Amino acid sequence: MAIKTFTTGEVLTASDTNTYLANSGLVYIKQQTVGNTVSSVTVSDAFSATYDNYRIVYSGGVGSTLISLNLKLGASTTQYYSGVNYVAYSALATPVSSGDNNAAQFSFVGYASADYTQASFDLINPFLARFTSINACSWAAVTVAGTSSGLHQVATSYSSFILSTNTGTITGGTIYVYGYRKA
Repeated sequence: MAIKTFTTGEVLTASDTNTYLANSGLVYIKQQTVGNTVSSVTVSDAFSATYDNYRIVYSGGVGSTLISLNLKLGASTTQYYSGVNYVAYSALATPVSSGDNNAAQFSFVGYASADYTQASFDLINPFLARFTSINACSWAAVTVAGTSSGLHQVATSYSSFILSTNTGTITGGTIYVYGYRKA
């Protein structure tokens, strides 16, 4: 869609408004409520041919302890690669790194504690039969904060994902899925 430039005094019609609203930014796709004391949540029918890129957000729940959240695409359990950079609040001058090297899932996509859950990241191409990248994973835990990005090196189409814990369980909250509009 071509972008229309409005001039001073020009009337903004209902048609123009509806067109711009229908073609704007992120589009809500679905939400999934997280159950009680679960170690994983499967979000089905999250990805389709309608969008190439997605934003996933999880908030509103709690963890049984300090928990790192992980992500798996569909049932795929191999070829996850990522880099994680983080810093402990008590040692701000000493950043630390970690990562996934042909792992079974992406690690460090979010965190949970007895006070909160938090994950927010982009997935690029999960439905296309291409490699899927995960970007903009910024997270803060009780004692550390960091960022991570990575690449799932399997050229398969996925319609679902699994958010899981590295230990312990999560309770409540909501996982939201948004698509980045193409036009």
